Amino acid sequence: MGVVTANKELSASDIECGGIFKITLSMAAGPDIVSNPTDIVLILDRSTSMAGSPLANLKNGAKKFIEIIYEATDGGPDGQIGYGSRIGIVSFASVATQDTQLITSVADLDEAVDALSAGGSTNHEDAFIKALELFDPQSANQKVMVMFTDGETTAGGNPVPVTTQAKAEGITIYCIGLSGSGGIDEAALDAWASQPASAYVAITPDDEELEKIFEDLARNIVKPGATGIEIKETVNSCFKIISITAPQVGTAMIVNANSLEWKISELGVDHSEAAELEFTVQHVGGCTGSVEVNESITYSDNENNHVVFPSPTIEVTCETVVIPEECPQPVEICIEGCKDSVEFNAGEVALESLGRILQLDVTLRSVCPGKRVALAIILTEENACGEEVSCGLKTLTVPAHHQDSCRDVTVRCIKFVLPEESGMTSCQCSLCPKRKIKAKMIANYIDSDFSCCSAIS
Repeated sequence: MGVVTANKELSASDIECGGIFKITLSMAAGPDIVSNPTDIVLILDRSTSMAGSPLANLKNGAKKFIEIIYEATDGGPDGQIGYGSRIGIVSFASVATQDTQLITSVADLDEAVDALSAGGSTNHEDAFIKALELFDPQSANQKVMVMFTDGETTAGGNPVPVTTQAKAEGITIYCIGLSGSGGIDEAALDAWASQPASAYVAITPDDEELEKIFEDLARNIVKPGATGIEIKETVNSCFKIISITAPQVGTAMIVNANSLEWKISELGVDHSEAAELEFTVQHVGGCTGSVEVNESITYSDNENNHVVFPSPTIEVTCETVVIPEECPQPVEICIEGCKDSVEFNAGEVALESLGRILQLDVTLRSVCPGKRVALAIILTEENACGEEVSCGLKTLTVPAHHQDSCRDVTVRCIKFVLPEESGMTSCQCSLCPKRKIKAKMIANYIDSDFSCCSAIS
């Protein structure tokens, strides 16, 4: 199955300039058997030569095999193999018996394995026949036989016609041989197994290795979802990564302001498993409108799974800011050595007036793109007698913006110098008397697509 889902989600659909939002990367992986249900028949040799530790270790290996298939497909408290897979037990000596049908109960399978006892000859042909009978030819499940034996055929006929038929019907055959007693026919196992035999035949002289062989075989049938995962995420240069939450699976680190790496040693190897990484991003660039969050995101693993993450967009709303009047440029004054004072010629500096400086910011709502705006600001002040007196007027042209839709435009730092005039305040003895100022704004488009009708000749 490999990685079955890969997703990227944003905590917000739109933000203001400089806004912060979260990004969540998520994946889910599971063993191959989860998406490809499999019927497996364990064919177990219980002939006389298996008495003692060989049979005990065979039982341990068979139950370990069942446990791994169970954990990969379910692993829950119900004790049932899930996702449509099943296991059956066939044991053999002079004749073979179907100890179970293809079932899902782990307890019943373990009970059948524990009930095996050694005694009799070795009839491989009957074992394969009984195993073949358990499969339903109409089932879409994958089909697997696992033959274990410790000796040559001493009863029944040649198993090759049966195994040839089974392989022709799409059944995969694995063979495990215990050669400690010296009677194993390696060439026979190679002939029975699927090809190449090097991938489907395992032989050991030591019965203590049987549990490990069955475990490895089960994991091969299960097939891990993904191992050695590396994800490299780079966000658009309009954003920066400001923090990262430690994931529950794997490790993650910020590489620089725009990129991070997330590494997971394995995911979904024994059971279906999910992983999630959350990190926080801030808008820092001049991008506005619908902005794609990703610059790039790459995925790799040891199994060469092909994984594609979506590339979501976020709506960024920024006001267009105009500053029509620049502040005076500062000049540098250098004091050298241990001087307590310095003379500095500032050049010609005109005295504006004695009074106050009023600085206004004005936001024009829904200014359409490509149109300049004429803005007039009229100041009035209430005098000591309660009369409203004009005290300032300023007009300016707001340049056109070139965004893709109508936007608010903020004009900042509009400055007025308001001198202190006698009669404007009720108390001239105060150094900073209270002043009541009113500002009136008038705005209109300068640009228009109006044109006079052409003369008709």
